[in-house]
Amino acid sequence: MRLIKEISQMKTWRENARKNGIRIALVPTMGYFHEGHLALMKKAKTLADKVVVSIFVNPIQFGPREDFSSYPRDLERDAAMAQEIGVDVIFTPEARDMYPEGYQTYVEVTELSKPLCGARRPGHFKGVATVCLKLFNIVRPHVAIFGLKDYQQFLVIKRLVKDLNLDVEIVGHPIVREKDGLAMSSRNVYLSEEERKSAVCLYKALCLAKEKVKAGQRNPEALQKELEEFVLSHPYTKIDYIEFRDPETLEEVKEISKPTLLALAVFVGKARLIDNMIIEP
Repeated sequence: MRLIKEISQMKTWRENARKNGIRIALVPTMGYFHEGHLALMKKAKTLADKVVVSIFVNPIQFGPREDFSSYPRDLERDAAMAQEIGVDVIFTPEARDMYPEGYQTYVEVTELSKPLCGARRPGHFKGVATVCLKLFNIVRPHVAIFGLKDYQQFLVIKRLVKDLNLDVEIVGHPIVREKDGLAMSSRNVYLSEEERKSAVCLYKALCLAKEKVKAGQRNPEALQKELEEFVLSHPYTKIDYIEFRDPETLEEVKEISKPTLLALAVFVGKARLIDNMIIEP
């Protein structure tokens, strides 16, 4: 496995690979791997000849009061885990190289970025779209794999690729969960033992909604209130949002009459956790 830091070296590697007809998969990450990341890498290996994993804690997708400086980092640990999976290249560029002095170009997917996390984290998806476009240009993968825990991000990147006619296939991978249902996340490391017990309420809320809809509930407003009460019955929780949205456009849903995205963001202690599920009526 190669560890590449320089953008020029990454470009040289990808050019040689493409000249030899090698199919490249990219797994973009911010590092501090868990089983969810490893599942993306395993999926990538089934879709391409060579797998590149980028590790870059992207400063432009964090707000001024968010956890950029405290976000967990451990390159040595990540490299060992990726090597065990059989990753071919880890690309770890420096922020000063990705955004050198005088940098002033950004890309924004306007409508899909507005609701949910976009409404609560202004500029977040502009940062995500910009870094992904840069990574696609540097690595030039044939396919890129994204986890569906970040469902809105997945839609934003798919739209970016479609609108800008990028020659890369975007593949979503189902959410990977702990045994009790908690979605795997690098931010789970922020949870104390007691907070960790409460954190499973996100998944339980999704399952509760699924049961209620199966039993005939079609009113998203009424169900939202019920889910809010359920989540807040767990200690250390503060709701950022619980919303029902169209799974393709992210527009608000007035009635649960077709497959509907239930997305939620909840603070458990200082950790902001997100989760989602497509609810079938």
